[in-house]
Amino acid sequence: MSRYFVTGTDTDAGKTLVTAGMLALARSRGLTTLGLKPVASGCRRTDTGLRNDDALALLARSVPTPAYETVNPCAFEPAIAPHLAAGEAGERVDVAQLCAHVAPLLDEPRDLILVEGAGGWRVPLNDAEDLAELALRLRLPVILVVGLKLGCLNHARLTAEAIRADGAALAGWVGNLIDADFARDASHYADNLATLRRTLEAPCLGVVPRLRRVAPARRPEAAVAHLALPEGD
Repeated sequence: MSRYFVTGTDTDAGKTLVTAGMLALARSRGLTTLGLKPVASGCRRTDTGLRNDDALALLARSVPTPAYETVNPCAFEPAIAPHLAAGEAGERVDVAQLCAHVAPLLDEPRDLILVEGAGGWRVPLNDAEDLAELALRLRLPVILVVGLKLGCLNHARLTAEAIRADGAALAGWVGNLIDADFARDASHYADNLATLRRTLEAPCLGVVPRLRRVAPARRPEAAVAHLALPEGD
């Protein structure tokens, strides 16, 4: 059984696309899966409560299907940093609370469990803790999603350094093209990818191109062709 924490170089780097895509890849191999989004802001009100589109994408690719609250126990409406969203709701989320929810789920007999963070590695969870501490306390190896755009080399290298400095293992990284102009010069684009492969010192688990022509709900399945699971999965 394999368990990983998925983080990104920034908000909108493509964490959910990659997480859902890896779950879909595992499903295509007949594996059981579970995707978790412990904290999500930017939720919408529905008849059944607050719902987050990212969490719903993970839920749709988790088999056997869990309850929504299993995937996303802490949901907040404003699309802002989790600690700010929690504060506006008059709540406080801490690592111990999240660990109490996630840790028993990691013991479920599922072949692949992916825990998706919010924002980047250093996003605050409250005034004293970062969400990264969830991965550290649960001893989860980390998959880093690099949003491929101008500046990504610095963002990716700093994030990888922070992950290792905190004591977590970097299991691999995935490049996700979020700026089409960044790949317009094929030679420079290839040089940037080569630099990431050389400097991140972790396996590249795929490079996902722009999938704008694919319906949003089907993009994780479209990404499958460009993804690999960490070695051993």
